[in-house]
Amino acid sequence: MNTVTPPLYTTLAVQLEEHVAWVALNRPEKANAMNEPMWAEIQACFEWLDTEPSVRVVVLCGEGRHFCAGIDLAMFAGLGQGADGVEKSRFIEQFRGVILRLQGNLTAIERCRKPVIAAIQGSCVGGGVDIVSACDMRFCCEGVKFSIKEIDIGMVADVGTLQRLPHIVPQGIVRELAYTGRNVYAAEAEKIGLVNRAYDSYEEMIESVSELAQDIARKSPLAIRGTKQMLLYSRDHSVADALNYQATWNAGMLSFEDVMLAIGATSEGKSADFKD
Repeated sequence: MNTVTPPLYTTLAVQLEEHVAWVALNRPEKANAMNEPMWAEIQACFEWLDTEPSVRVVVLCGEGRHFCAGIDLAMFAGLGQGADGVEKSRFIEQFRGVILRLQGNLTAIERCRKPVIAAIQGSCVGGGVDIVSACDMRFCCEGVKFSIKEIDIGMVADVGTLQRLPHIVPQGIVRELAYTGRNVYAAEAEKIGLVNRAYDSYEEMIESVSELAQDIARKSPLAIRGTKQMLLYSRDHSVADALNYQATWNAGMLSFEDVMLAIGATSEGKSADFKD
């Protein structure tokens, strides 16, 4: 039984079920639009999840009818303020720092060593796409709507979508979506590989995602963390570099205890009891 008490947040709700953490964007009255506290709390939460030994898998979802409506308009309006009395180049440097900070807030999802599964319903637009692009897997249900909406407000998406989505769906599709801002619905999202699977209902999605998360949580946590690390490294490096890194990783972190536990449990037709 899990006795760990997760931190409390104002814009997120965190619940632990055995070795799975459920993290919900928790501003349902605002369609989970991302205000300033949410950006910072996402990073704080995923840094906590990364270091909490009892957490092996994370499911990221949204309270209410929508996953995320993107950046809160009130916050967006305030981002360009503060230029009065500041020399132009210095203001530009400051604003660049703001963008880098927001990028870092969401990169914390990707840097979390535990697999992160996104369960998506309703609207997932703008910043919502940035969020799910940083997750390991994405699942959705009927009624979902994805959109790289930034182009429709005259800006370049700048916190992760354009950098991560080309590693998830084909380049031509990314460019079409980024240039047009058009909506992608459940069936197309599954067809292009934006999501692993689209479900007919929210309830079916949550049940399936929960089963998947628990299945992953039963594997060796050390092996799962290493696998995620290798996949991220391989994405950003050559095959030769990735193979070299893999050899070094296993030379230092292959757990023969976990291997023997796994082999023994498999032969007996049951799950191994791995250490966190």
